[in-house]
Amino acid sequence: MDNYSIDQFIQQTKQDETESDYFELETPRILEVNLTDQVWAKSGSMISYNGQIKFEREGILEHGVGRMFKKAFSGEGSSLMKAQGRGRLYLADQGKKITIFDLSNESITVNGNDLLAFEPGIEWDVKLMKKVAGMMSGGLFNIKLQGNGRVAITSHYEPLTLLVRPGESVITDPNATVAWSGHLEPEFKTDISFKTFLGRGSGESIQMEFKGEGFVIVQPFEEVYTTGSGS
Repeated sequence: MDNYSIDQFIQQTKQDETESDYFELETPRILEVNLTDQVWAKSGSMISYNGQIKFEREGILEHGVGRMFKKAFSGEGSSLMKAQGRGRLYLADQGKKITIFDLSNESITVNGNDLLAFEPGIEWDVKLMKKVAGMMSGGLFNIKLQGNGRVAITSHYEPLTLLVRPGESVITDPNATVAWSGHLEPEFKTDISFKTFLGRGSGESIQMEFKGEGFVIVQPFEEVYTTGSGS
């Protein structure tokens, strides 16, 4: 009966208080931020915290008019919140699996729906995919992050990394594409025969093609992009 006791459950699932790194995976789907200053995170991603932490929604001019305009034009709910103070902060996003990257003067581009958190020292910019906006529900945009520091992204289930090599392009479904090398610039194309063969709607016939050298991260799930101002 001990295997079913409350004490046994607590021992198996309690937080690890020995962790002290800035970003830690408390579980595969919960990110612990050991906050000493501030962090940018997806709005609505806070599930718990302790200590003295103040939360603020991203200001209209927080990152300049250019980024504000692009985010508004994208029509998608990926607004950011800023957590400031000292304490332990726990973040999650719809039970999605979390992956942490420690950028060392590197860059990565992340689908706007799949960015969970990043250190304040990371430079970022919103990239609206104009060619595909309007063709898919809510359009599609991504965020390019670069510099030195940690970035946490999310994916539905286990992600797969596909290598892009010269002369060997990689084609993906935009709804299943999570992130890719910061220097890659995907091209969009519509495959009518592919749509007809599968009997799918027009939005699912759009494909992303990556050429050059780098990587693309995909998930075994087709994300539904929502419109609105976010949570």
